[in-house]
Amino acid sequence: MGRNRAGRSGTDWAREVGLFRYALIREAADPALSGAERGRLVRELAQVEHAGPDGRRVRVSRVTLDRWIRTWRAGGFDALVPGVRGAVPRTDAHVLELAVALKRENPGRTAAQVAAIMAANGTNAPSARTLQRHFARLELTTRPDGCPPKAFGRFEAERRNERWTGDALHGPKIGGAKVYLFAFLDDHSRVVVGYRWGHGEDTLRLSGALRAGLAARGIPETVYVDNGSAFVSAPFLRALAVLGIRLIHSRPGQPAGRGKIERFFRTVREQFLIELASGEALAAVPDIDALNTLFTAWVETVYHHRTHSETGQAPLARFLADGPPALPAPGLLAEAFRWSEARTVTKTATISLHGNVYQVDAALVGRKVEVVFDPMDLTVLAVRYQGRNMGIAVPHKIGRHVHPNVETPPPAPVAPTGIDYLHLIAEDHQKRLRDEAGRIDYATLTSSDHHDEDDDGGGGAPREDGSIPGQLELPGTTGAGHDIAADGGAV
Repeated sequence: MGRNRAGRSGTDWAREVGLFRYALIREAADPALSGAERGRLVRELAQVEHAGPDGRRVRVSRVTLDRWIRTWRAGGFDALVPGVRGAVPRTDAHVLELAVALKRENPGRTAAQVAAIMAANGTNAPSARTLQRHFARLELTTRPDGCPPKAFGRFEAERRNERWTGDALHGPKIGGAKVYLFAFLDDHSRVVVGYRWGHGEDTLRLSGALRAGLAARGIPETVYVDNGSAFVSAPFLRALAVLGIRLIHSRPGQPAGRGKIERFFRTVREQFLIELASGEALAAVPDIDALNTLFTAWVETVYHHRTHSETGQAPLARFLADGPPALPAPGLLAEAFRWSEARTVTKTATISLHGNVYQVDAALVGRKVEVVFDPMDLTVLAVRYQGRNMGIAVPHKIGRHVHPNVETPPPAPVAPTGIDYLHLIAEDHQKRLRDEAGRIDYATLTSSDHHDEDDDGGGGAPREDGSIPGQLELPGTTGAGHDIAADGGAV
């Protein structure tokens, strides 16, 4: 599938196109809209230019928008992802990267100035208009006075799950490594809908926090985050698109609209992390699992039930005022958080993923396919080729069950209990033998009235060697009706 726009793979480019299409039609595709309302929104979208996946300004016709809406309703986000054959690069990635670097070096530079500098440097730069569109897409534009435009005023969502705000908090060192907290806050109630501590500020930890929140609190209409690498990653964007969640990124350097999550993080520092300030308290938290256990207890028993200073209500009570929220189907949630990577099928009809080997359809030999998987379970791998499902890859050699980025610390050593189980069994066995022997009336059992020449020693009577039936016999002794050879075999 080769390399495409700005050096991205065909699969990556196709996914970005799909995300662009979804973002464009999301509001107009709302099933709650009437036909007239939908028509009005489509006409408005068709009358203006939009920043395309590559930063270029594009117009999309009403016919195309209507087709995308029908496509999304019929097949969801994946149906909006086009085939990858027609994707052709226009502007090289290194050229755009240089332009962005020049802009960030001096934010006061105009697009025309950046283009002039690149030309003087011998770089074949795109037009100033193209650079301006690219800067706007990255939110690098400024006002003539050099100040960033104002974005949000004071805002509070009118209902739960109308808007979630997400962010990351830097924490202490646990187990010798720094930890980070990903958290999402419901704007209306101040409930911490999803949260997770981890040893990395990456997509995997972000996904863990968001997925837990979605499973427990429902699906929000909008998610508001900054431009951190995890919040602009392809897995995060795909998850929101599959679930129909609108994504809003804050403008760089602007805290507007993020006050609530920042206030919550201050509470975390003042009421939770402060308790781990001493060396003794921190040493009592051996790993990330223990930290998450403590944090969950604090959130669910303290923070959620304490009256909030702004709302006058406890966050959880305010969130549940209208009853429990509707929760997403497990299958939909699983699909949203699957990852994908490109692999070429070998001559033996196999593919490799993070050290694992899988068998696929022999018809795919030599072709580059997309493998779709849950990073928490690498035993199940779906295969797609040119947008078509090609079945499930059959595990052939599995050495890793989770993605390498998943935290799998070695188990802590277990303190010995001092209990010798086998010794206890042996003692119990000897006690049982002694008790049974003490209950036998040897005089009665050996009297002529009770002894039969054909008696095989059953019924609990001792044999000639003094052993009890059922007792362990040693090699070389005589048992009941058979001998034991010196090597332990019956003769």
